[in-house]
Amino acid sequence: MSDATRDPRPSAGAASMSAGAALADADTHRSAPPRPALQRAMRWFRQVGWRYLVVAVALFFALFPAVWVASAAFNPTGSIAGQQLIPDPVSTVNFDVLFATPFWRWFANSMIVAGVTAIGSTFLCALAAYVYSRMRFTGRRVSMLGLLILQMLPQFLAIIALYLLMISIARYFPTIGLNSLAGLIAIYLGGALGLNTWLMKGFFDTVPRDLDESAKVDGASHVQVFFTMVLPLAAPILAVVTLLSFIVAINDFIVQSVLLTDEQQFTLAVGLFRFIAEDYGARWGPFAAGALLAGAPIVVLFLFLQRYIASGLIQGAVKG
Repeated sequence: MSDATRDPRPSAGAASMSAGAALADADTHRSAPPRPALQRAMRWFRQVGWRYLVVAVALFFALFPAVWVASAAFNPTGSIAGQQLIPDPVSTVNFDVLFATPFWRWFANSMIVAGVTAIGSTFLCALAAYVYSRMRFTGRRVSMLGLLILQMLPQFLAIIALYLLMISIARYFPTIGLNSLAGLIAIYLGGALGLNTWLMKGFFDTVPRDLDESAKVDGASHVQVFFTMVLPLAAPILAVVTLLSFIVAINDFIVQSVLLTDEQQFTLAVGLFRFIAEDYGARWGPFAAGALLAGAPIVVLFLFLQRYIASGLIQGAVKG
């Protein structure tokens, strides 16, 4: 038969072969590896990208309460029911209501208590840490363990004892008894030794003892070595302990609420609590304004000491 008379339609075998080839080609395209750009993106996410995701989630949980409080501070409704993330309109009426209270008196009391406590606690911890780091004496390890164990007990366990103690002291020394800032500072300084002493001792252990020996050969005493050589080198850990002590003193509520009963002696924690306890729903805005201002000193102190904080925490944890 000639080519002209041959049937132009493909045979059944040829058609099935063509269909099989097409299916095989489709399967090949479906099972082909991802493109290089997609591979790089997936590799970047596995190695680095997931960390950015974790940081973003952590920042959201950390910053959202602060943003919400700042929004409430500038919300003119002043109530928790009318709270919005973005206040409309923005107003400072909550600050006017807050300043009608003895807020600045409470603020000054908190700064006095927290400032004196931070400086005094840092100094006492430095003295104790130097003794534990440089000297060997009977009962050294037992006393250090005792300081650590005492810090594990909740603070409220000593509230009744502290209250009765301050009542007894007020009979003979009213200025440092119950309802006085001096008495509150004395209580904080009395409990200053603890974890901060361990942290500072670890830092002092990293300071070479050869410096002490050289100074003693030249006739320096322990006091001179401590103030002229060790303390200047321990600036990072001093900054860390000062910041931690300041935060603890300004944020404490349990001890302050029990020992302070006069409105003029209130600290920020006690004053703001008593202010919002009278009408929580309607005073949420002024309370948020006060909380926003109360956090400002901590932020300022942190920014001032931030260059010391990282090195102080790292080096203080080298030795125990």
